[in-house]
Amino acid sequence: MSKPVILVSAVALVDADGRILLAQRPEGKSMAGLWEFPGGKVEEGETPEEALIRELQEELGINTWNSCLSPLTFASHGYENFHLLMPVFVCRKWDGTPIAREGQVLKWVLGKDLRDYPMPPADIPLIPILRDWV
Repeated sequence: MSKPVILVSAVALVDADGRILLAQRPEGKSMAGLWEFPGGKVEEGETPEEALIRELQEELGINTWNSCLSPLTFASHGYENFHLLMPVFVCRKWDGTPIAREGQVLKWVLGKDLRDYPMPPADIPLIPILRDWV
């Protein structure tokens, strides 16, 4: 039986010190306690970039622009009930200071330390790419 494909857009926010922002999934959500890159589902009629701009505002209270989102790679992973397709962008410029607006814990992490944070299976292959890129 075929599984639905879910399109999710994610971003590696990179600060001036070369650290990447991770968010810990809060209790009550699937995969609670795991660390992930900010982002979310791409809604009907949205581009992945538009979804990220919306999600960053909703989840972290920051603003960015299409021109500040650089495509880096993508993840494709089959979970039990769906298949995740996730374009991943890098962003180094935004307005505001990221704050946890949805109960998540935030942490700035050096690329070399990403493996120290348990992540959902779809995010794990992104670690060496980000570690080597940032």
